[in-house]
Amino acid sequence: MPEGDTVFLTCHRLHEALAGRALVRGELRHPRLSTLDLTGRVVREVRPIGKHLLTRFECGWTLHSHLRMDGAWHLYSPRARWRRPAHQVRALLAVPERTAVGFNLHDLRWLRTGEEDELVGHLGPDLLSPDWDEAMRTEAVRRLRSDPEREIGLALLDQSVLAGLGNIYQTEVCFLLRRSPWTPAGEVDADRAVQLGRELLLRNAWRPEQATTGDPRREAKHWVYGRRTCLRCASAVLRDEQGAGTEERVAYHCPRCQP
Repeated sequence: MPEGDTVFLTCHRLHEALAGRALVRGELRHPRLSTLDLTGRVVREVRPIGKHLLTRFECGWTLHSHLRMDGAWHLYSPRARWRRPAHQVRALLAVPERTAVGFNLHDLRWLRTGEEDELVGHLGPDLLSPDWDEAMRTEAVRRLRSDPEREIGLALLDQSVLAGLGNIYQTEVCFLLRRSPWTPAGEVDADRAVQLGRELLLRNAWRPEQATTGDPRREAKHWVYGRRTCLRCASAVLRDEQGAGTEERVAYHCPRCQP
């Protein structure tokens, strides 16, 4: 599933292309919304909340989308060839200069803007929110501490605790905390965990690369995520599974650096 910084950058690009413009074509190829024609409606803004994308229109309605595992929004010039097959298209929003195409958007909702909380109200503080302040930081720390027996790796991935972190950043935050993902949350510096999560997301929010070490080279951009050896100590990185059912994730950690 895409990380919060990927959704953030996607929304920024869609906002730059569509905001303030009336759609010359607005199709939703989704069973629940196939009869809805958005042509002529004016896009007010496109904003992320965690991993959710909200395309808000001046008419007071919002198109909600979520990328899940294989979804994506692409931008094309009017006559450009799409990089994915047409049968994967679920949304098409076009202005004269640009066309936004949503592929494999399994979750699409059309709702009043004032009712967005029905879909995103359960989320924890958004680590990439432009309104981030001390109150949001305090709430994020409180939620992370709320279940002290829960494994920190699972707590960091819970979007109702913190919105925006995915497996890459959860893995690297645990590494920088020098704790394994199985450490009980109550034994971890929650304030530091929130700070690290926000710092790493912000570091990559304006670019497609996701480097957590400060080194963008492919062989050095992560400490342990997706690696065979630890970038810090060269010990073998262990790859295990954490959680069960819908929570199950692949967990990477260095047994030497993360006792």
